[in-house]
Amino acid sequence: MSARNLHSQVVQQLGQLIVSGKLAPGEGLPREDLLAEKLNVSRTALREAMKVLVAKGLIESRQRTGARVREAVHWKQLDQDVLAWRCASMPTNDFVDKLVEMRELIEPGAAAAAAKRRTTDQLAALKAAYEAMAAAEDLDAWAEADLAFHETMLMATNNELMVSLFTVIETALGQYFLLSARKAVDFKAALPQHAKVLEAIRRKQPEVARTAMFDMVDASRRNIRRRR
Repeated sequence: MSARNLHSQVVQQLGQLIVSGKLAPGEGLPREDLLAEKLNVSRTALREAMKVLVAKGLIESRQRTGARVREAVHWKQLDQDVLAWRCASMPTNDFVDKLVEMRELIEPGAAAAAAKRRTTDQLAALKAAYEAMAAAEDLDAWAEADLAFHETMLMATNNELMVSLFTVIETALGQYFLLSARKAVDFKAALPQHAKVLEAIRRKQPEVARTAMFDMVDASRRNIRRRR
């Protein structure tokens, strides 16, 4: 295995242990030589991995005290790896609630912006994603199409910052949509709500789109809470 793959593997191993809580905040890591031996990697690969984890805010490394796990408040929470590691241990009630709250802040406004600025091609792509949801025969297909619907809606805002935000939270949203569908009696229960958002964007009705999207997110929140 190449040195790059080795240090990436160490990043994944340690990152998952930290984010899952198996390595607790404030806990010190073993000495470099012992940790390298335990993970069966060179000290060079371990050092490179530790640099990545420091950059992600998961650990701090000091000359006298060594490496130590940091409190979650210091983590780069929107880092794609950190999000993926959190999603790997989903569902945790706290994380799901925070993800729903983030959706409530972002997606209704995005739906309104899409209704104002979407192009004909973007509307066609949004409709295609909706039709893929309607045609989905299993949970995985539904979640994939659902994610595509929300991604296409954000693209239709024609706001590059909004689009960039989606690329950051894509992993978490994909897991959330799958979780939400699993909790529903019928995984297609949210289809009429998506139809309302699609129609409001088609008609270029920003406030209708905003309300429809907020209602969709709120219904998803209630569904998950009811079935915990």
